[in-house]
Amino acid sequence: MYDYIIVGAGFAGAVLAERIATQLDKKVLIIEKRSHIGGNCYDEVDASGVIVHTYGPHLFHTDNQKVYDYLSQFTSWHEYVHEVVAEVDGNIIPIPFNFNTLYEVYTTPKADLLKHKLIEKYGEGQKIPILELMKDNDSDLQELAQYVYDKIFVNYTAKQWGKKPEEIDGAVTARVPVLTSYDNRYFTDKYQAVPSEGYTKLFKKMLTHKNIDIALNCDALDRIAIKDNTLFFDGKEPPAKVIFTGMIDELFADTFGELPYRSIELEFETLDKEFYQGHAVVNYPNEHDYTRITEFKHIHPAATQKTTILKEYPQAYQRDVNTPYYPMFTDENQMKYNQYAAFAQQIPNLLLVGRLAEYKYYDMDDIVARALEVFTSEINI
Repeated sequence: MYDYIIVGAGFAGAVLAERIATQLDKKVLIIEKRSHIGGNCYDEVDASGVIVHTYGPHLFHTDNQKVYDYLSQFTSWHEYVHEVVAEVDGNIIPIPFNFNTLYEVYTTPKADLLKHKLIEKYGEGQKIPILELMKDNDSDLQELAQYVYDKIFVNYTAKQWGKKPEEIDGAVTARVPVLTSYDNRYFTDKYQAVPSEGYTKLFKKMLTHKNIDIALNCDALDRIAIKDNTLFFDGKEPPAKVIFTGMIDELFADTFGELPYRSIELEFETLDKEFYQGHAVVNYPNEHDYTRITEFKHIHPAATQKTTILKEYPQAYQRDVNTPYYPMFTDENQMKYNQYAAFAQQIPNLLLVGRLAEYKYYDMDDIVARALEVFTSEINI
C-alpha cells in the first residue's frame, strides 16, 4: 500500500515525506512513537495563552535561502532576533562575550586596552573560541580569557555536558566564542524568525497531503526486522526504502553498544505577571542547578497578563526514561557510530537521516537542508 516508510515525524522525516508525496506522487507512511508530529520542535498554546516549546526553545535561523524559501511554503514568519544574557556575580551581561560585555565587566581604561589588543591580534568582527584565546601569550588577553572561562564557560559546560570543557569536542566549545564586535545577537544569520503560528502548525501544513498517512503512538521497531542484510517491515520487504530518523543503536539492538546522549529535565511554570525577565533567555552559568530560564512570551508575543517560563536541568540520558537531545561527541563514541553506519550501508533498502540516525547535532536549517539534499541525491534519481 505504501511506497515509502518513514520512521519519525520531526523535520528530517517530515521534509522527506512532503517531497516524496508532492514531487513523486508516491504514498508515504510516517510512523511516530510519540503522540504528536514535529519531533522536538513540537509546540502548543498553554493554559495562559502562550505558545510554549514543549521540548525546549527552538529558534529558527539560517543563511540558506533555499531552506528559508522551502519552509515559507508552510508558514508565515514572526521575526525574532535572539539575544541572550547571563547572570554573573549578580549582574546581567550579554553573551556571547563581546565588546558590550567587556565594558560592563571592566573599567573603561581596561576595556579600551583589551578591545585594542583583541582587534590588533584577531581583527574586528571575529569569533574566537575560548579555549583558543586561553592559549594567547599576551597576559592581558590571558586574563580576559580566564575570566570568561571561569565566570561564563566552565561551570555552564560542566552542567550542560557533565564533563570538563577539555573533554568535549572542539566543535562544541567553539560554539561559545568571544566576539570582537558590539553585536549582541546570538545568531548572525540573514533570516531569524519563528513560525508565526508555531512549529506544530507548520508541520501540519507540510504533512497534510492525500499521499501521506501518519501513525502516532506507534513504535516502528515493533514492525521492523533485519535479516540477511535486508530490512523487513510487517514481515515484508517494502516497495522502496525505509527512511529511519530514530536512534541507530536502538535500530540494530545495540549490537555495538549504546550511543550516549545528554538529556534535559524541563520544568515549566506559569506565573501571574506580565513578564518574568527582560530577555527570552537568561543563562545561569554558576549559580543554580539549571542552566537557563526561557520566557516564551518574548519569543511568541501574546495578549495575556500571565507568562510561562522554562527552567532546564541537564542530565544523563536513560533509554525509555527521558529524551535524547545532544550526542556526546568523543572519539570513542564516533568510532562506535562508524561501526553502526558501516553496518547500515550493507542494507540497500534502508536510509538513515537525522540527528539520532546519524549521531550528529543539526540545527533546524541544517537538517532541512540535509533532508532536501537526501531527496535529490538518494530518492529522486
